Amino acid sequence: MLYELAKLTLQIGAAPKALPGIKAFVADGETRGKLLGCWSSEIGELNKVAVLRGFSDAEGLRAERKRTLESGDPFGCRHVLTHLEMDSYAPFPDLPPIATGAFGPVYEIRSYTMKPGVLPELIASWRTALPARVKLSRNLIVMHTIEGPPRLTHIWPYASLEQRAEIRGKAVSTGVWPPKGGSDHLAIMTNGIWLPTEISPLK
Repeated sequence: MLYELAKLTLQIGAAPKALPGIKAFVADGETRGKLLGCWSSEIGELNKVAVLRGFSDAEGLRAERKRTLESGDPFGCRHVLTHLEMDSYAPFPDLPPIATGAFGPVYEIRSYTMKPGVLPELIASWRTALPARVKLSRNLIVMHTIEGPPRLTHIWPYASLEQRAEIRGKAVSTGVWPPKGGSDHLAIMTNGIWLPTEISPLK
């Protein structure tokens, strides 16, 4: 499974106006991707909607990217869309495909720009650390870009901001998290809290 994470920057307060178009665009008969999540930003970068889709192969992902780039109305919301970013990702080895369901409703989407040439070391350190971390709370996905700037993105659902703070505090205090070698592997970090929209399969 491959993934596309698109971040749509919208006019202020325009997310409700954008959702019907987004829903129609990703459900179009030409698309090969499966809508997994659609969130609106709550803390961090504001006036954004994140759309996560899964693809069974690279050909389908490329075809859908081409359709989006050539569309006169990308994601069906050009009337309120001010900026569009689309990244293609592969999951870290041995992780199961993303399953949809009610795991939130608070989702943390955290991304790091990787230093050059560190992906094999990064995968090894995360493979070691992740099993103990997921005993504390569910991980949705850990994935790396397969084009453009080298980036690592991971997504974590929580029941509340309070639960997130409690679990993250416990993970750090017990030495479970973060994976070793972070400063050697990672250059720039961005983070945000996102809430599911009404069209999101991930709740």
